[in-house]
Amino acid sequence: QVQLVESGGGLVQPGGSLRLSCAAAGTVFRINAMGWYRQAPGKQRELVATMTIGGSTNSADSVKGRFTISRDNAKNTVYLQMNSLKPEDTAVYLCNAEVDYGLGPSIGYWGQGTQVTVSS
Repeated sequence: QVQLVESGGGLVQPGGSLRLSCAAAGTVFRINAMGWYRQAPGKQRELVATMTIGGSTNSADSVKGRFTISRDNAKNTVYLQMNSLKPEDTAVYLCNAEVDYGLGPSIGYWGQGTQVTVSS
């Protein structure tokens, strides 16, 4: 089992910054991909940004140029630096990890989510 522990959410004014962290704990053989999704009230969950163990990234067009994902493989931790935040970035941000146990397809885990609110 893997537990994902998120931190760093909160209330920020438009144009401000926040940094989210997500650490994986438990029995981890290898995390193939790790990243962030978000879900706003009444909307579907959407990709924010992900990073593979090799460093390849994928991010939503709406956050390119403003959000930066990074990863510390030794610590099984992923970070999301969010700059120039907009009210439409308000959502619950959820950490995701695709864990490879060497026994078949990767297994996906989710964190409990951290609230990000952008408001004046």
